[in-house]
Amino acid sequence: MSDNESLLIGRLSMLAERNDPIDPALYGKYDVKRGLRNANGTGVLVGLTSIGDVVGYELQDGKKIAIPGKLIYRGYNVEDLAKDAENSNQFGYEQCVYLLLFGELPTQIQLDEFRELLGSKRNLPDNFTEDMIMKAPSSDIMNKMARGVLASYSYDLNPEDRSISNVLRQSIELISRFSTLAAYAYQAKRRFFDGKSMYIHNPLPNLSTAENFLRLIRNDKVYSEEEARLLDLALILHAEHGGGNNSSLTVHVVSSADTDSYSAIAAAVGSLKGRRHGGANIQVMEMMDDIKSHVRDWSSEEEVRAYLRKIASKEAFNHTGLIYGLGHAVYTVNDPRASLLRDKAAHLAQEKGMLEEFNLYKLIEKLGPEVLYELHGDSKRICANVDLYSGFVYSMLNIPRELYTPLFAVSRIAGWSAHRIEEIVAGGRIYRPAYQSICSEREYVPISQRH
Repeated sequence: MSDNESLLIGRLSMLAERNDPIDPALYGKYDVKRGLRNANGTGVLVGLTSIGDVVGYELQDGKKIAIPGKLIYRGYNVEDLAKDAENSNQFGYEQCVYLLLFGELPTQIQLDEFRELLGSKRNLPDNFTEDMIMKAPSSDIMNKMARGVLASYSYDLNPEDRSISNVLRQSIELISRFSTLAAYAYQAKRRFFDGKSMYIHNPLPNLSTAENFLRLIRNDKVYSEEEARLLDLALILHAEHGGGNNSSLTVHVVSSADTDSYSAIAAAVGSLKGRRHGGANIQVMEMMDDIKSHVRDWSSEEEVRAYLRKIASKEAFNHTGLIYGLGHAVYTVNDPRASLLRDKAAHLAQEKGMLEEFNLYKLIEKLGPEVLYELHGDSKRICANVDLYSGFVYSMLNIPRELYTPLFAVSRIAGWSAHRIEEIVAGGRIYRPAYQSICSEREYVPISQRH
């Protein structure tokens, strides 16, 4: 961009910013549900779903009463799904995919058949890797994944068919290939933007999603059973989170316009990339880097509390006043995903010599809510959310940070696919909420009379 172009863009951006402020009082005047949220913090009811539920409070006489958090997939508690995978000595993510898509738990025979189907689809289409990934690498893997989803349209012989059988076929292919797409996009990014060697391994059909992902991102393709189990747990916990989270709502909204599967899922990827959504765990890791560099004794409650108070007072880290990894729109007492990851991560932290850092995370989980309450006097209960521990878990697995959010997408594609099918079957009406215009009508001025 030339200097003149930069100056022009600068002037135009100032004009655009100056032209769009809205008086905050108008939101109250018109009873606008900002962020599709009611005044009491609950979400505006815009649809019905039988796929998942996020439970963190009960309403009694219009007031939110905090209760222990639960995450439900098709009526089943996700804690039971995680325990079942451990007790049966199987990887559990694929069973969650089956449950979310078809609404029922599979028999062992059905699950084995479904795993074989997923395994057979993990390879990207012929020439896709070279033409769509290597020839146009991206410094951001989420953008490359969105482009990869859209490019998949061109490799589909029947991309526009909206029948459930065809959408299900497209969904299964995307679910199966997402781990490969993310891993290959990462390898291309390493080569072209980081100046490192690129390793393109073939996925193996007999491996689970977690195993294949670790195999594809590592130069030597080596991973331990415990590492793969922990990653599988993370995939189980991220596979679905109700219809109201931003990316799943995006799937419903875009699908309601009667568009193709690739357009709907690419839009969801764009939503998940956002720092207020799937990108939040990276914010946690950057905050933790800052805390570790400023707190000398990580085991000292006094030192950790003092620095958290500085962060919350906008005196440290990024001066936003946010303690990342704490708080959730629904969960108040606890986020069950965070609890499960924390408990499962303890053993690996011991094994990898990262127990001191793990205990620092637990200390922040304990002290952070207390600090925020002391500063703001907010009666709302704050708990650790899944982002506090997911990044730490990925770091123990030696997964690069630029893959944290793509890994979220590798899991959540299951929930997105289920929500797309649900919208096609049960929706039938395009989303069209109202916006109140606050712009007065003006008399048109001919260009010759403008100043």
